[in-house]
Amino acid sequence: MTLRLSVLDQSPIREGGTAAEAVRETIQLAQAVEGMGYDRYWLAEHHSSQGLACTAPEVLIGAVAANTSRIRVGSGGVMLTHYSSFKVAEAFRMLEALYPGRIDLGVGRAPGSGRLAAQALARGPGALGLEYYPQQVVDLLDYLEDHVPEDHPFHGLHAQPVGEGVPQLWLLGSSFDSAQLAGELGLPFSFAQFINPAAEERAADLYRRTFRPSPWYAEPTLSIGMSALCAPTEEEALRLSWSRYCMRFRHQGVPSVETALAFEYSEAEREYIEHARRRAAIGDPQQVREKLEAMAARTGAQEIVLLTITYDFADRVRSYELVARECGLTQDLETAKVDAAG
Repeated sequence: MTLRLSVLDQSPIREGGTAAEAVRETIQLAQAVEGMGYDRYWLAEHHSSQGLACTAPEVLIGAVAANTSRIRVGSGGVMLTHYSSFKVAEAFRMLEALYPGRIDLGVGRAPGSGRLAAQALARGPGALGLEYYPQQVVDLLDYLEDHVPEDHPFHGLHAQPVGEGVPQLWLLGSSFDSAQLAGELGLPFSFAQFINPAAEERAADLYRRTFRPSPWYAEPTLSIGMSALCAPTEEEALRLSWSRYCMRFRHQGVPSVETALAFEYSEAEREYIEHARRRAAIGDPQQVREKLEAMAARTGAQEIVLLTITYDFADRVRSYELVARECGLTQDLETAKVDAAG
């Protein structure tokens, strides 16, 4: 069975480029990976960032879905603690009505921002503390399913437009608390291994141990978000990866490889990069495939969501294409097209 692969796009801003260019590249990349056979295309949420452009995945999802035809499109994720569950349900019900059967709603509790941006997002009446996040998720489920309990203070509300289907809800996280909450609610869980490397096995085990069958899912459904970069040779892949890691320490846009190599790293920063590279899927096509398969085998994940950041957009597209070909996605997609036509 071919490992299911998907894409997480943070809409990285190239140093010297613009956020508008990054958003346009997001749409171009979505069109490209749809043709390669990837399952999902998820859009991240970050605020007041010099390096990442997507602040409103619920808006960009509509543009991506309008410019593609098959691939599922969703949030990876909406930072629910900033928002009203009712409003999020309405926004994603609208997307589902426009693009039925293709919309995913991934939610998380991280701020997706610095402290100042988080304060600005919380400005206004009715802001809830982080401790309310589990209840926000339950409320979101109720609104999406149009089954708000009678004892709920907002019983009688209907998140419109009500249609035949609902967005597929995922819980996202990089902590054990998120894994446990997803298990207890009986929801799919996507663990952000690229944020918390080396914790994926414990998180996957906790998710499965705490999983309770729900009206939505009878069995655990797990994906792993993993940093990946594929090139024709391992040497080139490692060289290109310097841009992503340098970006972390310069707090600007994605630098060129030359700028990244010339950067003066501290010993601690170099140790971090070495550790992160070992936990990522970086290398030639065979090496990347083996690392993805090993991750799936260790965690029991049914799907790996790949996050790839390079300075040059063409290198990013090529990375996804090399992985797709090595893992058989393109071949599987062509077979599916023939079956559908026949």
